[in-house]
Amino acid sequence: MRFPFFAVILLFFSVSSLKAQKTVEMQDSVPQHIFTFKEIEVLEDAGNRYTFDEIKSSAFDQKFKASLTSTPQTKQLNKTYWFRIKIKQNDKADKPFLLEFFDQTIDHITAYIPQANQKYTVENLGDANNFDKRLIHHKNFEIPLQNEGNEIQTYYFKINSSQIADVIIVLRTTDWFISYALDEYFYFGIFYGMILVFSFYNLIMFIAIRQKQYLYYVLYNLSVGFFEMSTDGIAYQYLWPNAPAWNQVAYAFALCATSIFALLFTRELLYVKAKAPKLNHFIIGIIVCRIIFFIYCYLFNQTLFSYKFIEAVPLSVAFFTGIYIYRKGYQPARFFVLGYSFLFAGFMLKFLIMLGIGWLNFGAISYYSLSFCFVLEMIFLSFAIGDKVRILKVKKDKAQQKIIRQMAVNAKLKDSINQELESKVEERTREVYHKSLIIESKNQALEEANALLQQQAEEISRMNVLLEHDNEELQTSVEKVTRDRVMSTEVDFEEFSKIYPDKETCYEFLAQLKWSTGYHCRKCSNDHYFAGHILHSRRCSKCGYEESVTTYTIFHNTRIPINKAFYMIFLIYSSKGKISSHKLAELLSIRQSTCWTFGSRIKKVMDDRKKTLKKSAKNGWSQLVIE
Repeated sequence: MRFPFFAVILLFFSVSSLKAQKTVEMQDSVPQHIFTFKEIEVLEDAGNRYTFDEIKSSAFDQKFKASLTSTPQTKQLNKTYWFRIKIKQNDKADKPFLLEFFDQTIDHITAYIPQANQKYTVENLGDANNFDKRLIHHKNFEIPLQNEGNEIQTYYFKINSSQIADVIIVLRTTDWFISYALDEYFYFGIFYGMILVFSFYNLIMFIAIRQKQYLYYVLYNLSVGFFEMSTDGIAYQYLWPNAPAWNQVAYAFALCATSIFALLFTRELLYVKAKAPKLNHFIIGIIVCRIIFFIYCYLFNQTLFSYKFIEAVPLSVAFFTGIYIYRKGYQPARFFVLGYSFLFAGFMLKFLIMLGIGWLNFGAISYYSLSFCFVLEMIFLSFAIGDKVRILKVKKDKAQQKIIRQMAVNAKLKDSINQELESKVEERTREVYHKSLIIESKNQALEEANALLQQQAEEISRMNVLLEHDNEELQTSVEKVTRDRVMSTEVDFEEFSKIYPDKETCYEFLAQLKWSTGYHCRKCSNDHYFAGHILHSRRCSKCGYEESVTTYTIFHNTRIPINKAFYMIFLIYSSKGKISSHKLAELLSIRQSTCWTFGSRIKKVMDDRKKTLKKSAKNGWSQLVIE
């Protein structure tokens, strides 16, 4: 009976050891260790109800479950998760150790660190805090550990994040961490340096050539760099260490810009507008939808930013566009398709890891796979741009050679034509010479006739001078008589229009009448002026006030043509105000209501100036013009 009893006891301890959490020991020979599967246990606290005292109690010991994947994730956004690991101290280990959280995007990490006196100290980490509050100023989150004795200590971590976070906890020796960090920052420098170099080179090309494809490529590269810096913690460390709120959404701005400029670059590089008009409209629609989605997320639900797989849509559209244009025979698209193939592969790897396919997450290579793919894509896109320039150069060379051949043909044709022309010119020259002899004899006769005609022309010129003088005197007399007749007698509008035929004539008369005694500014009393912007207006040389020719006259703000307004004043004045508005409307072809309104205004002025009008000898109607 003893053997079965001991067998049961042995089986019980074997099952207990299978369910127990695996402990990781500090060893100098193991510079780093990543906690996976049974080494890290998880408890979901969706309502954030549990306190740390409850979590570490024996009642909650069985509620923690070993991670089913190599890298556990916080898939419920803004929900609380508890994680625990066990580390065995080793007093034979001489090197200092630390714990590092590899995912820099975790918002809140509350670390409960065991001490030698069975108590815990609390450290608050996460990118929701200012960068200078970190224990170690590094882009990741590090916690220095104590190594005293050989005890097994349990570490608890309370994690909450607004986006899906990879809980990658690594035990490292300090010297390994320093070496690894220096190497990582070195490679970051190479990566971002490449982005800056490519961007600067293409910016110079844009300035030199003024093709929008270079500008979009620069903006696309800078957006990629901005996104990578936002997600790997470099931007938070160096660009905005005291802006945690902005750090939560900065990557979303960069990701949106990356998609938009990638599609714009695709349109320009592959001539999508000309080669595939329907696909071009579809790309524009995707750009508009992406911007609308971003605005909605930013204003109403920022948790949607964490669904980065939405970028598969613009990425797939750009990829499909490259394949479609390449199949239509455009050669530079082959490098474009190759570059986007790497990017698409890196994106799909990240997407599958996010879906929980843990075996794809095999270390730093998979973690930085998208960055590697961005570098390869950037290189092949540069090849695509260079190939496009090469094809354009080949076309240009062919066009130049065609022009040179055409110029040679033109030169031969020109020589043959010149020879033919020379022979014809010689023949024509002989004809002209014979005819010139005949013309010379006739020219002598013409010269004699011209001398006689010259004498007659001089006589006619003297007579023309006398006639012009008489005509001028006659014209002056006629104009004077006509003007006096118009000013003093009743004439029709046709005859009146001969004196004031258009606006310029009327304005000229008004200017002479208005400023007959000299210019005087009504604002500053200055006597000097310049010609204004309006016809016959005058602008003060001192204060700049511009006075039109109709201002302060009875014609100010009237809509009646100025020559008809002149005639209306003349008719009302000559009839002493007895002409009716119906008669004025008939004579001037203006509405009766308009004639009545303006006529009433004229009659009022006549009534106010009775005494002045009686004393005027002639041109009495002009006394009604100036206010």
